[in-house]
Amino acid sequence: MIIEQAVDSLRSAAGRRRLSLALAAIAAVFSAACSRVGRVADVDAAQVPTVAVAAVTRGSLVKSLDLPAEFRPYQEIDLHAKVAGYVKKINVDVGDHVRTGQLLAVLEIPELQDEVTQAQSQVKRDEHEVVRAQADLDRSKASYQVAHLACQRLSDVAKTRPDLIAQQDLDNATGRDREAQAQVATSQAALAAAEQQLAVAHAGLERTRTMFAYAEIRAPFDGVITKRYADTGAMLAAGTSSEKQAIPLVRLSQNGLLRLIAQVPESAVSLVHVGSPASITVPELNKKFTGKVTRFADMVSTETRTMDTEIDVPNPNYELVPGMYATISLQLDHKDSALTVPIEGVVLEGDSASALVVDPQGKIEARQVKTGLQTASRVEILSGLREGELVVVGGRAQLHAGEHVHPKTVSISSGAEQH
Repeated sequence: MIIEQAVDSLRSAAGRRRLSLALAAIAAVFSAACSRVGRVADVDAAQVPTVAVAAVTRGSLVKSLDLPAEFRPYQEIDLHAKVAGYVKKINVDVGDHVRTGQLLAVLEIPELQDEVTQAQSQVKRDEHEVVRAQADLDRSKASYQVAHLACQRLSDVAKTRPDLIAQQDLDNATGRDREAQAQVATSQAALAAAEQQLAVAHAGLERTRTMFAYAEIRAPFDGVITKRYADTGAMLAAGTSSEKQAIPLVRLSQNGLLRLIAQVPESAVSLVHVGSPASITVPELNKKFTGKVTRFADMVSTETRTMDTEIDVPNPNYELVPGMYATISLQLDHKDSALTVPIEGVVLEGDSASALVVDPQGKIEARQVKTGLQTASRVEILSGLREGELVVVGGRAQLHAGEHVHPKTVSISSGAEQH
């Protein structure tokens, strides 16, 4: 009995060990399987790519063009003398601000003064001729009146008493009447001629005075003297002469109003219009101004393939100086409440455009879209996308339709990520 109990006891212990070993083996297998499943899940999660996306939003689009430009005077002239003469006095120098009509210089022209005196004498002489012709006319009229009355009396008497007046006396009276009438006509013509001659003399005097007035050189507009060519005593030739060596007196620039001139490239010429708004930046002054297109050449230069475009910029304080450079941000087109995406989210291929959209389940969907106005950073979507959808803006080459991705919203304008 004792031996049988010992055998049973050994058998029971061996069975328990075998059971323990079996359970341990099963646990190890289960643990390894779970470990393999976990590793596979981790590998699958790691294989889902993270892509940068941006939302389709509505906003204002402004297409602008930045161009270098240069300030120039609104008007700039070299002021010449209209008559030849010596500079008797010059009242301005470089940098002086002058007003319209201000006296700049006086020329010494003695021969013109003599011509004025001569023209005045001619006028007085012709005035006396008019007085004399008027007196001759009055005398002729008086003679004609006497002769006409005498002829009328003889004619009346001859009608009532034909035998009383001789026919010769009547003929002589009629002749004297007609002669006096002709003398009146001659005197009237002489008076008209004298009056015309007086008018010519007056015109000559006015012309001479006008030419003499050119001895005073005045400013034709408000501006700044930017250059002085002549000094006191210098001989100035008439600006109307054909002399190529005729020097001007001064250079006058209208700086109270400036022209800002830029060269618009041929590709943007059709988008430039009078009144188009523009933002002007002057680096030297660290200031910004606003303006509008005032005029443009409406012709493309064959040499530069650009078109001159001008903006008038008021300069009442003269803080802007001609020759300064500026940058013009010219607004070419504008749209409000446009459906837009970053330009990185659209691929343009000829006349077609496409975008990759991440749906709510995180799957990639390829879309054909129609684009409109395009700026440097965003593009208008006319069809193919809806507001709020997420568009892939980076790493498109490694993606394909139907692929699962992890979207990560980014801000293209600032570069900062938004979650």
